[in-house]
Amino acid sequence: MLEWITTTINSMGYLGIALLMFVENLFPPIPSELIMPLAGFTARATPDKLNVFGVFLAGVIGSVLGALIWYYPGKFLGEPRLKYLADKYGKWITISSADIDKATRWFNKQGAIAVLIGRLVPGVRTLISVPAGLSNMPLLPFLIYSTIGSAAWVALLTFAGYILGSQYELVDQYLAPVSKIVLGILVVSAVVWVLKRKRKHNKRRR
Repeated sequence: MLEWITTTINSMGYLGIALLMFVENLFPPIPSELIMPLAGFTARATPDKLNVFGVFLAGVIGSVLGALIWYYPGKFLGEPRLKYLADKYGKWITISSADIDKATRWFNKQGAIAVLIGRLVPGVRTLISVPAGLSNMPLLPFLIYSTIGSAAWVALLTFAGYILGSQYELVDQYLAPVSKIVLGILVVSAVVWVLKRKRKHNKRRR
């Protein structure tokens, strides 16, 4: 996979980076944690060919366009049909109805801001668009939140790869455990928030 990503970036430049980030949203096994640090490193190694800010913009554009691909099925297909299709065909892209349920619970607990936060969390960022579409979240706020979240994620990966240079692969190595910690903190926070709301609701009923 690394060779394919490298070839795509070297041969297609900014278009290749945007394409890779677009595809990364469709096929979660393709890691943005590898694409953007490699692109950042390439910009450092060949500044006459790629500019780091151009790399960043290409990554954001590809990521946001990819997010839209999951937004519209949620909006027009509905949850039952979408989950059925995920269980029937999702094995090709490692997505199941359980993944959709996970993203939906995340969205329901966090609200619209979940789109922004979700774009920063591996394992959630790809599918957070689905519940946004299912809940008929307006397109403009969805695009704004998706763009902000995607920009923060892409910037982190791109400039980490640029700074680390040939050691860009360390980004994926060190980011993976950190991402899990962040995800755990967010999940715990969401649970605490739900419990507090339930307590308040019970007090009002009494």
